[in-house]
Amino acid sequence: MPKWIGGNLTNDVEELNDEFRTVITYKLFEEGKQFPPANHIERISKQKRMKTIYDGKLAEIYERASKLLRDGSPEQAEQLEKLYIGVNLADILVTKPADLLVGETPIYETGHNDESAEQQALNKYVEQNDLNTVIHESATGNGIRGDSWVKVRYGYRQDYSELMNVLSTEEFNAFIEGVDMEPIIEHVTATDVFPETSQGNAKGFKAVNIAYVEYVVNWRGEENPYLNVERHLPGFIVYERFRLYENYLEYQYGYPLQVFTIGKQVPTGRAEDVIETGVSDILVRHIPYKSEDTTWEGVGGLEKIETVLTAINDRMVQIDYVLWKMMDPTAYGPSLEDGAGNNTTKIAGGYIPVGPDEQEPGYMTWDARLDQAFKQLDELIGLAFMKSETPQWLFGTTMAGAESGGSGTSHTDGAAIKQRFMPILSKVKRIRRYYDRGIRDALWLAQQLDVIHGDANFTPVYPKIHWKDGVPANELEQAEIMQIRTGDKPTIDQHTAIKRQDEVDDGQAKETLARIEGDDERESGPAVSDPEMFRQPGGGADGSEDE
Repeated sequence: MPKWIGGNLTNDVEELNDEFRTVITYKLFEEGKQFPPANHIERISKQKRMKTIYDGKLAEIYERASKLLRDGSPEQAEQLEKLYIGVNLADILVTKPADLLVGETPIYETGHNDESAEQQALNKYVEQNDLNTVIHESATGNGIRGDSWVKVRYGYRQDYSELMNVLSTEEFNAFIEGVDMEPIIEHVTATDVFPETSQGNAKGFKAVNIAYVEYVVNWRGEENPYLNVERHLPGFIVYERFRLYENYLEYQYGYPLQVFTIGKQVPTGRAEDVIETGVSDILVRHIPYKSEDTTWEGVGGLEKIETVLTAINDRMVQIDYVLWKMMDPTAYGPSLEDGAGNNTTKIAGGYIPVGPDEQEPGYMTWDARLDQAFKQLDELIGLAFMKSETPQWLFGTTMAGAESGGSGTSHTDGAAIKQRFMPILSKVKRIRRYYDRGIRDALWLAQQLDVIHGDANFTPVYPKIHWKDGVPANELEQAEIMQIRTGDKPTIDQHTAIKRQDEVDDGQAKETLARIEGDDERESGPAVSDPEMFRQPGGGADGSEDE
């Protein structure tokens, strides 16, 4: 049975989750409970630790190497800390899949014609929410933490709260009446989300809580923490706010996570704390980076190579330390003090005096086996790229040997390039599968909110997204293939060709077509409405016959 301490479950809940399906039946956020909840501490600690690795702030990593020397050689351990080098491979390893996911702009369609209200609304949501950038940022964060969340709301895009301190109530109301509300699609940081799973379904949610800590500084300079909770239910959103008190730091999972005790509930400052959305679904969508069937929690791109990245940094520090010592080795030789007892010879490194009948001065050297150290470094870097399903040459060069990650390619045809891209393309396709459903759901919810709360007048349509693989296409090769398959017949209309080739929406493609038709008309003259007028009897314009 789980143990209760101060009204909170201990880590026994996490142990139960590993073997049994656990359903939490108590309220997560109320007075006397702890924040974050005990069964979320390991996940949040991991996600914050991965963010630290991505940022290159690995102060805790070099301690692994220096701790090995601290007992036997404290001085060397201190030097290692000063020479710490952070090799931030994590950045490029999680950014490249996001680049391939939306590097080439996807096409969003409703299945209706370009002039339909449905398609125009969809184009508006994509453009106004800068959806491709949202996807790229989400995919990058997803590679770090393993989970990404997208929230859809209907409201003001700009934060106008500060105007209330400048304008009077009447002036503010008059100003805000002239601003239109709209459907907004935005991502939510995974560490701020606490879902509640449905009974019998480990990947379904009965509620999704967005909860984050906010420090309020008063005029005395005192910082008081508060917990803001946004609880999403099917059809409703419930807002709550609590006073927090710092309790202790949790170090168990490799990150100093601050744990709070929840105090009394306080006013949220909102006009209403319970909002009816008018939509029967939860307005928050989960997009994992990679997932399996026993839990909703995703697997990020860094957690599987965390130890390899640590070993790479350790080896870099050791190599740098050896090179520094070789530049300034310890010398030995006879004592060089003058009559006053002062050393008259200046040597940068340490000096070991010897008698006149002893060995002549020299430098102490040792075999540091640098070739083996660099060989191990190559293997570690190659292992990191291999576990990340990323060919090294994708970045234009190789950081390890050719045997450790593949060299470049001289092939220019699309099939050969895609063959070389196969590991990363398979990875991006896996990531795309989750994003396809999550983003389509978000656009579907945006349509419903616009119809219910806005002026939109159409029936919401579940959209379709045409994704691209990110590999530069050989247009000539594709055209030749289509020509052979169709027997020289057209396979695409002009409108769609311009839309895909130039990566524009329907309106821009239509405008381009209109300009093309205008050019044709200027070059060939106006179209003849009745060609038969030139074939009248007699051949003359007045109908008379030729003599």
